[in-house]
Amino acid sequence: MESLDKTAKIYIAGHRGLVGSAIWDNLLHRGYTNLTGRTHHELDLLDSAAVKAFFDQEKPDAVVLAAAHVGGIMANLRYRADFIWENLQIQQNVIGESFRHGVKKLLFLGSTCIYPKEAPQPMKEECLLTSPLEYTNEPYAIAKIAGLKMCESFNIQYGTNYIAVMPTNLYGPNDNFHLENSHVLPAMIRKFHLAKCLRGGDWDAVRKDIGLRPVGMTENGSRITVDGSSSREDILRVLAHYGITAEAVTLWGTGRPMREFLWSEEMADASVHVLLNVDFKDTYDASVKNADGIVEVRNCHINVGTGKELSIREVAEKVQRETGFGGELGWDASKPDGTLRKLTDVSKLHSLGWHHKIEIDEGIGRLYEWYRKGICINHRTV
Repeated sequence: MESLDKTAKIYIAGHRGLVGSAIWDNLLHRGYTNLTGRTHHELDLLDSAAVKAFFDQEKPDAVVLAAAHVGGIMANLRYRADFIWENLQIQQNVIGESFRHGVKKLLFLGSTCIYPKEAPQPMKEECLLTSPLEYTNEPYAIAKIAGLKMCESFNIQYGTNYIAVMPTNLYGPNDNFHLENSHVLPAMIRKFHLAKCLRGGDWDAVRKDIGLRPVGMTENGSRITVDGSSSREDILRVLAHYGITAEAVTLWGTGRPMREFLWSEEMADASVHVLLNVDFKDTYDASVKNADGIVEVRNCHINVGTGKELSIREVAEKVQRETGFGGELGWDASKPDGTLRKLTDVSKLHSLGWHHKIEIDEGIGRLYEWYRKGICINHRTV
């Protein structure tokens, strides 16, 4: 195995994000202190010249590519060009410069949305590219497929050691709670929290929340944004646009789709485990040949998840209980559900020595506690 010693310089692209920050902390905990990262303001990964200059200066031994342009169903539908172009550009620049600078080990983070809409459940790595993708996130999925194929192809042609991991739905500290662009679970946490505050008439708490994270909507072609200083009337109107009232929280779709959720710090632990203990040669079976006697090296990526699923409705009910919202839970069936099932087969990950420990109930409790603490801490400092 091609190991990394404790002095190796490791560049984490996206080190302030949900997974990147957790990977940074996990590596520090394991004694890897020679870490480097740049914020988007310090290094624009879409700028090829800037990325080259960074690699020229830093010369990392290993790279974790956790930076990506991500979002939920609404964002994926509305900004299709941004999702494919920006992610392809980031991957092209970071993986390309890693190769040109002789990086020993690279870990690429993708997403289980790479799998076909009608993929057999649970989804094995081998079902990649076997049928059409889900329409809503097709551009993002294609970009991530290109990234894992870049890793695979560089390994085959040049003998590099680039590994791609495909996480299921993630949630945890430093999550994105933006009501328009966040993923399902953090959006639920915030919606139920705000609805609870409205129901209890706690306007101080409402203003703290939207003061930290202003909320906007587009109405009749105009953009309306509210923060902690906005009028009650405007705040109520914008929150109602997102299905948040004192009486009810209304969520998109029917609640029937099944989803798998993994705590982000566990994703980080799995990622670091793969980075330190898994080589490319461990990710495929070299004994399998096609009819022409050729070993087809493909599907070398690794699913990362729990292998367990529950419905969006069940998740919403758990979040409602955790937040203590006493109103109604409603569903807007005119809005898209997305893929009906997305359960990963994690047999390969288990065979490589990693299993999850944190279950969904514990995770929701942890995330809500983190969210509430963040509001209080940040409110005191602004």
